[in-house]
Parts: sequence; structure tokens; C-alpha cells
Amino acid sequence: MAGIGPAPLAAMLLAGLGAEVVRLDRPAAPGRAMPMAARHDVVGRGRRAVALDLKSPGGVAQALELAAAADVLIEGFRPGVMERLGLGPEPCLARNPRLVYGRMTGWGQDGPLAQSAGHDINYLGLTGVLHAIGRAGERPVPPLNMVADYGGGTMMLLFGLLAALWERERSGRGQVVDAAMTDGVAALSAFFHGLRAAGHWSLERGANLLDGGAPFYDTYETADGRFLAVGCLEPAFFAEMARRLGLDARFIAGQRDRALWPEMRAQMARLFRTRGRDDWEAAFAGSDACVTPVLDWDEAPAHPHNAARGSFIEADGVAAPAPAPRFSRTPGAPPAETAPATVADVLRGWGAGRGGLSRGAAGA
Repeated sequence: MAGIGPAPLAAMLLAGLGAEVVRLDRPAAPGRAMPMAARHDVVGRGRRAVALDLKSPGGVAQALELAAAADVLIEGFRPGVMERLGLGPEPCLARNPRLVYGRMTGWGQDGPLAQSAGHDINYLGLTGVLHAIGRAGERPVPPLNMVADYGGGTMMLLFGLLAALWERERSGRGQVVDAAMTDGVAALSAFFHGLRAAGHWSLERGANLLDGGAPFYDTYETADGRFLAVGCLEPAFFAEMARRLGLDARFIAGQRDRALWPEMRAQMARLFRTRGRDDWEAAFAGSDACVTPVLDWDEAPAHPHNAARGSFIEADGVAAPAPAPRFSRTPGAPPAETAPATVADVLRGWGAGRGGLSRGAAGA
């Protein structure tokens, strides 16, 4: 179902791994997150688009035909919207008992906030994660929309869909997957709840090992106004960084001595500002110092490692991530631009009524 946020990204990732994806659009409103040329709609690639008026009985009937032939349905509306359209789990599963019905919301299908609007920053705020992100003494900083929308949302939705498809191979039955971004973010924060319970994590921002509180896990400005990412947590890696940077040897033995951290940070900051970012990258090349450049969106695709791995591809002059993860026997392929289609076109291609994954490709 056309929408914005984590559900379309899930469709893009599935398409990159070979799923046949069809997006149901409103007749006069293409389902892109914001107006843009088709070649710029990276997240919207890899699917066919069918325009259906779901406020008409005929449109609903056609959507049910698609659900009857599909393996997976993905929707990202507020709870109750699909039911009001006549496309909730009950009629869809009645037509196709093997259907995996994926529901993507911020707050979940129930609970006091289920009907409330929200965005990534709100879901992070309610799960304790946003409180932990930011500099000491400053307000919390939103980490783009990658953590709740795409980490707790897209990835947990995909995890649920694939688990349900695997279970279906045993039971022969589909089911509903209720993927909530708040639930997903809570699951991703498990490690930090353990640290907090053990007394190893302070509620103060910027005062902990992994939030910029430690001088050896932070970013540093270089002589040319660019930045390096330093992440040498382990003693051997820290010692390697210190040697190549020219840091006083006394800091090596006292790496975890918090009383030394202010002085250590000041010396590291002063030394990193003596050379440009790329010079430092060359100085740390081939080492386990865990020092890497902070690249911008335009630089990242051209970095030698990313280029060698093919981590980014280019389509119509637009850089985009390559399909991930990678498979030894059934590699993914970069999804093509979205193409218009009709319900009849889709059903002919799927072999309507056969259902299941026996078609040889997953229909979503």
C-alpha cells in the first residue's frame, strides 16, 4: 500500500533481493514520499504501480484479487484504516489463508497512542533512546530518521515477514505481523538496558563509552575543517592509534582512567588539527587504530573500499545503495524504476490463484 517511511524501504529491499513488488497507488496521487522525478525516487524503485480507487467497491475487489494471489501484503496506515477500506486481515486472509499480512506503524496496533500521529523523533523519545543521544550538557539530537523509521521499523518488519514466511512452510498458514517502531527501537536498545542495570551507563548524555563521552570514541576536526571518526575501544587498538597520532604514552596505560579523559581529549584534538583529513587517513591506513574519515553523501560512493565492494550503484545518474545483504548463490540485482501496471497484468504474471512461493519468486 503506497505510503511513506519504513514500509516503502522494506519494499525496495525486498525488490533488490528478487521479490515481485506491486504498489497500490491512489489514482491521482503517486505514492512517493515527496515530489521528485522518478529517477530520484531511490526508495520507490523496483516495483510496479497500480492505481486503484480503494473508496470504490470495484477498487477494493481488485485489491482483494491481488491479496489472494500474493505472498505478502505490506501496509503502513494507522490502525483501522485498512479495515475501513474493507482490506483488513480478515477479508484478505479469508481469500488467501497463506497470506503474510505486514502492518507497519509507529505505536503499534493497540495501546493508548495507537491512533496518534508520530515520527521517528517521537518514537525515539518514548523509548529512552533519544535521551541518550547528544553532547554533554546539551539537548538530545535526532539521529536522522534511520533509528526508529528504518532500524526499528523497516528492519523489524522485514524480520517479521521473513519469519512468518518461514513458519508458513511448516504450518501452511499465513498470519498478521504487527511491526511497531517503538517495539523495534526498544528491542535494538537491549544492550544499553543491560549496561544501565549493571551500573555501566549513566543517564547523563555524553558521559559514556559509546556516546562521545570517551575521547577514544568520538569525532575530531582536522586541519582542513573536515572530520575523523575514532573508535579504538580495545587497548591494543587504542595503543596503535596513540602511537600513530603521537599521543603521550602515559595515556596508553591510563586509557580507561576517566580522570585523564579531559587532558587526553584535548591532546588528541590538538594533534588531529595539525593535518588534513585525507593525510590522517593515509597515516592510519593498514592499521587497527579504528580511525576513518567522516565522509559526506557525495564522497561515500567513491571511497576505495565502497567502490571495491560495489556498495553503491548508479542509475540514471543517481547514486543509490546496492542490494544488501549478499548471497553466494542467489545474488540480488539493482531494482529498476517503478513501472505502471494494471491488476490484470500483475495477476497474469503471478498466475492468479496459485499462491505460495511455488511460483519461484515472492510476490509482495
